[in-house]
Amino acid sequence: MTGNRARRVIAQQWVSVDGFAAGPTDETEIFAAVDDMSGSEEYNRRLLEHVDEVLLGRRSYESFVGFWPAAEGEPMAEAVNAIPKVVCSTTLREAPWGAFDPARVVPDAVAHVRERRREPGGDLLIRGSLALMRSLLEAGEVDELDLFVAPIALGAGTPLVAQGGPYRLQQIDVEVWPSAVHIRYAVRRSATGS
Repeated sequence: MTGNRARRVIAQQWVSVDGFAAGPTDETEIFAAVDDMSGSEEYNRRLLEHVDEVLLGRRSYESFVGFWPAAEGEPMAEAVNAIPKVVCSTTLREAPWGAFDPARVVPDAVAHVRERRREPGGDLLIRGSLALMRSLLEAGEVDELDLFVAPIALGAGTPLVAQGGPYRLQQIDVEVWPSAVHIRYAVRRSATGS
C-alpha cells in the first residue's frame, strides 16, 4: 500500500478564510458556505486509499456515528463506514458504528499514534476532532495539515490552533475548487523534534 514510506499523521480540517474551525455556535456556519462538496469528496476518495485508520475525538465520533452509518446516497458513505476508526477518549468504553465494525477506543492518543508509527502501513487521518488534532500537534505527532478553506470570514469562533504554537509550516499543495480552496501544509520539525 505505501511501500517503504514512513507512516504519516494527517490532520484534516474545514476552516474559514480567517482561520476559524468553527463559528460562534459550531461548524455549521462553515459548511453552510460550501455549495459544492465534490472537490473534497473526490480528494478524500483518493486519500482514503492510503489511510489505514481514521482518528476521532469523542465529540466528532458522536457527530459522525449519528450520520454516516445510515447515510444512504452519500458519495463518501461506503468508504467512511468501511475504514477502521479509533476514538481517542478517556470517557468512552466502546464506540459502535451502526451495522459496521465498531471503532476501537484508546485513552491516550499520543501513545497510540507513537505505537502505530513503529508499525508498517498506511497513514493515520484525523477527521475534524479539533481537540485531538491540537493535542497531537503539540506533541509533535502531526505531519501534515490538510485544510479545506470555505468561502466565509466568520470574525469570531474557535480558532484552528489555540496555543502551543507557533508551528512552522511548508506549503506542499494547493487546489482551487468551485466552493473551497484546498491547501496542504507539511508541519516542519524544529531542531528539538517538535
